[in-house]
Amino acid sequence: MYELDLTKTAPKNIYSLGEKFSGTAPDGREIGFTNYYMTVDGKPFFGISGEMHFSRVSPDQWEDTVVKMQCGGINILSTYVFWNVHEEEEGIFRFDGCRNIRAFLEICEKHHMMVIMRIGPFDHGEMRNGGLPDWLYGKPFDVRENNPGFLEAARKLFKALHGQMDGHYFHQGGCIVGTQIENEYQHSCAPWEVTTGVSNEWITSGHSGNDYMLALKKIMLEEGIRTPFYTATAWGGAATPVEEALPLWGGYAWQPWLFYSKSGTHPATPEYIYRDNHNSAVTKEYNFEPAYDPESRPYACCEMMGGMMCSYRYRFRLDMRAMDALANIKLGSGCNLLGYYMYKGGTNPVGLRTPYLNEGQIPKRSYDYQAAIGEFGQIRESYGRMLAVHQFCELFSGFLEETKAILPAHLKIVKPEDAAPLRFSVRVKGSSGFLFVNNFQDHAQMLDRHGDEVRLHLPEGDVCFRFDIAAGENAILPFGIMLGEVKLDWATAQPLSHVGNTWFFLAPDGMEPVYCIDGKVIRAERGRAFLVGTQTIMTLSRADAMDFRVYRNTAWLCDRPLLWDGSRLKAEIACGSAVLRIWSEKERQFVFCERLDSHREKEQLAWQQTGTGRYILSIPPEKLKGHKQVLLRVLYRGDIGNAFADSRLISDNFCNGDSWDIRLDCYAEALEKEPLVLYLTPVKKNVTVDASAMAGLQEQAETEEVRLLSAELVTVDDYIFRPEIFQGRLS
Repeated sequence: MYELDLTKTAPKNIYSLGEKFSGTAPDGREIGFTNYYMTVDGKPFFGISGEMHFSRVSPDQWEDTVVKMQCGGINILSTYVFWNVHEEEEGIFRFDGCRNIRAFLEICEKHHMMVIMRIGPFDHGEMRNGGLPDWLYGKPFDVRENNPGFLEAARKLFKALHGQMDGHYFHQGGCIVGTQIENEYQHSCAPWEVTTGVSNEWITSGHSGNDYMLALKKIMLEEGIRTPFYTATAWGGAATPVEEALPLWGGYAWQPWLFYSKSGTHPATPEYIYRDNHNSAVTKEYNFEPAYDPESRPYACCEMMGGMMCSYRYRFRLDMRAMDALANIKLGSGCNLLGYYMYKGGTNPVGLRTPYLNEGQIPKRSYDYQAAIGEFGQIRESYGRMLAVHQFCELFSGFLEETKAILPAHLKIVKPEDAAPLRFSVRVKGSSGFLFVNNFQDHAQMLDRHGDEVRLHLPEGDVCFRFDIAAGENAILPFGIMLGEVKLDWATAQPLSHVGNTWFFLAPDGMEPVYCIDGKVIRAERGRAFLVGTQTIMTLSRADAMDFRVYRNTAWLCDRPLLWDGSRLKAEIACGSAVLRIWSEKERQFVFCERLDSHREKEQLAWQQTGTGRYILSIPPEKLKGHKQVLLRVLYRGDIGNAFADSRLISDNFCNGDSWDIRLDCYAEALEKEPLVLYLTPVKKNVTVDASAMAGLQEQAETEEVRLLSAELVTVDDYIFRPEIFQGRLS
């Protein structure tokens, strides 16, 4: 049994951070920050930020992306602005196509999505030179330093970006609410791709401290880039002028950068152990050593792992349970603004002088990142799992932000590989709050837990939780919460949402849903509702919670991605059907509404092998037209996959055993001229390079393996549900 004494929890000292962290729109709407949380119109607001890079997404996918992010619970979109994408040639700025910042911001405003612009000048983001243009390499000044030459070059960048963003700032009635200054300054750098591999030369991480950061902010303001708040990445000892910029944090459990120069076994990380990250008495935790009083600024994140890319020397299939478990950990550690990197994957744009603008350790084009929303809009398991956390945050916004995180002492000595100790924390205000439980660990095996007991000593009396939980699961369990006119003493189920008089909960795998309401213990069943007074409580399984959505105060279940774009309810279907059910208050269950059938199946394609690892696929032009998008889904054995249309590289992939998706519909014209070419490079063992006279160098390998296993065409479309089934419900 574990115990926590919460009877003497000190109240929070909450105060505004003032004018430098606030702003007002023309309609009077206000954004601000206290030392604990973000505010909108003076009230606590739980921000959930998701990273996507507009220049890595085709413009015809921008609106679909924003809608999917919003439907996934994201209320702030964060995006890098890569310098080399916009000024690859010195003095020539490009804002066409996927570089069109203004057009992208207009879409964000259409859907009322707040935006944080991460404008550098250095970004990283696995972009070539960390986003710095090649031409800076030949300049007579050091980059990322407080010198006139580099600052003047940055000024020209900011001036050009302001030309695109002007009219879209929050104080102008627009969507841009924040600006990031630089990125990981004095902590992180990137290879100079101009020379790397020969001299292994790296861009400086910087030496000019806060003076450099403040100089950049001053230039931003002088050039018109004015937003309610500015941010700075704070981890790793990065320069963070907290009087001028909000310090933001993060955490990654899969770390390909460990293997940029070597191969090896990834260690288990401490990311899945709760930490005391908003406590003035604790100034040093894992990956959290702020150079300021922790309680003087909110604990907020911008780079929690929302996915992860494979690097050449480290291939893996990401465990989709990792993302919501990390969100649980951050919340239980005091976080009041979640921020994911990445939430939406993408494809690197092609340059003019240098065709491939990526960093050399990752694929030349693909930046799928195994994110919740994939490179071409594929919705993955992590999307639904993270949404359950986001719904919880929205449900309790206004209360959750004012709770205080309290951690048990034994967590101080827990190692990542330790499966025996229970990992939990509490957020509490008075005698109300939440018990956070995590049973997930990266790169180590956790165990199914049985009979755990946590007793909380509260001002109004003790609460005792007894529960089981499956390996790999996590949970947020409430206590002392009012559900309408009834009091929920505690529950071994996670709150999701509230519609009318119905409260929806999630029972994590392995956990029996039990509710104690006004002193009465009720053992519930997944999929069945029960009535307490005038309030209905419905418990969903983890699987059903993945399909659960609330749009405009109406609850839905749909076994396909269900999206509300502001005017239509639709499901995205690749093949098969979508079944929509709606919550009935009268029947206290989900009832059938409509079934949509695509009347299509995935189409297996034939291919012709024309060389070692080379294959051609002829795709009839009519197959690529008339759909939202058409994907080629490939399985292969080998090292690297490359796809060419009209001899242009359109997609590439580091083989990790998972399927490789390639969007084809946008290359229909090229594929009418020539068939698609797949070139799969082999996996080689014991490679040597033999040298002979006259520079005769020849590669020799003991074994080589490469083989195309399958190729299927997947057509994706949005199917619109009949308006009459929800007429009036979503108005």
